[in-house]
Amino acid sequence: MSDHDRYVSPLSERYASKEMQYIFSPDMKFKTWRRLWIALAETERELGLPITEEQIEELKAHSEDINYDVAKAREKEVRHDVMSHVYAYGVQCPKAKGIIHLGATSCYVGDNTDIIIMTEGLKLVRRKLLNVLAELSQFAEKYKDLPTLAFTHFQPAQPTTVGKRVTLWMMELKLDLDELDYLIDSMRLLGSKGTTGTQASFLELFDGDHERCRRLDQRIAEKMGFSGCYPVSGQTYSRKVDSRVISVLAGIAQSAHKFSNDIRLLQHLKEVEEPFEKNQIGSSAMAYKRNPMRSERIASLANYVMSDMMNPMLVASTQWFERTLDDSANKRLSVPEGFLAVDGILDLYLNVVDGLVVYPKVIEKHLMAELPFMATENIMMDAVKAGGDRQELHERIRQLSMEAGKNVKEKGLDNNLLELIAADSAFGLSLEELKKAMDPIKYVGRAPKQVEEFLEEVIKPVLEENKDVLGMRAEINV
Repeated sequence: MSDHDRYVSPLSERYASKEMQYIFSPDMKFKTWRRLWIALAETERELGLPITEEQIEELKAHSEDINYDVAKAREKEVRHDVMSHVYAYGVQCPKAKGIIHLGATSCYVGDNTDIIIMTEGLKLVRRKLLNVLAELSQFAEKYKDLPTLAFTHFQPAQPTTVGKRVTLWMMELKLDLDELDYLIDSMRLLGSKGTTGTQASFLELFDGDHERCRRLDQRIAEKMGFSGCYPVSGQTYSRKVDSRVISVLAGIAQSAHKFSNDIRLLQHLKEVEEPFEKNQIGSSAMAYKRNPMRSERIASLANYVMSDMMNPMLVASTQWFERTLDDSANKRLSVPEGFLAVDGILDLYLNVVDGLVVYPKVIEKHLMAELPFMATENIMMDAVKAGGDRQELHERIRQLSMEAGKNVKEKGLDNNLLELIAADSAFGLSLEELKKAMDPIKYVGRAPKQVEEFLEEVIKPVLEENKDVLGMRAEINV
């Protein structure tokens, strides 16, 4: 079979990193199954069951070299993936085959592995999110004092600075980081709960000793790197866990989408551009074009992740009693794809921020075209100080502003409000005096200081605490 005659997910081919792909790979899954079987056998031995150290060592000796061919052949016969791998592991471990999976149901390996894999995925997402914040913080610091035209309703409004606008993107990611940290800290294993969550099989193995059943759960959790297990469950962990996980990923997608929207608008204004490589082609027809394809891809993937949020919600809400299997096919698609898509989003986000190009002259041109309108209150106050009547001056400025706006919109002329005011004797101000009032930094309020405070008080402590994971670079495939 050729490489081109079957469907391959674009999430693997184009968007997600190899690291995230491995986390959701069959190899990661089945090696985790074997780690869980070892943890179960070890703990059962520690709690008094007749399992030998020799059997444990045999299991450990084959924890990595999975005989996939044997498992695959066996699954064709028995149509059960877990029992096929129990069989394959037993072929490699003849002394231990009788105690593999002892007392457990399929969800012991299936659900615990899902939790472990999702937790590893969340940790990778967290590392990438921190690197995006680190890159944005440098950008915000660099441009904290550069005045730029701000918008409400995408209409010119009071100026801000480029750096302050960046902190708006960062604030949303910080909220996502808080949610992510809370979620990671609250992840627990299913443990060894048995067929309907009652631990009946383990209670039988331990001769009715409830305390040893409790210790079994806790020790397995600790061996697998978790603080504990969910205290109660049916056969499976609650599918609301999946819903919580994808919800956090969808939150990151929302933040990234907002960022990508702003970059696309700024690129249209020619004020800020995403990176554009030397030989990159923007359009097959219009050779001059520099399309914001990275930001558009962020938006596209983000839409997918946000819509993916519905899948675990539907699954969680329709589970019957202690478990049904109508979750399985959906989970195999929706959970990995949510992670792979967010992984691609964060790589793109990091790549874009790392290569953003700012055009201060264009920013200044746009700002100065609108600043006279925004400076009218200051101009009016200066004229009042010089002896003018505030109410009369307010009406004169309103009329002159309408005239200047008409010149811009209807005649395509430059904004001549300052010239109109200078020519009006009611203001008693020369054009030179008026132009002195046009220093943009006077109109940005606390924006530069807000950037400094936000970076110092909110972002720097987080980055310092996580400095060991910083320094990542992202490459995009296409």
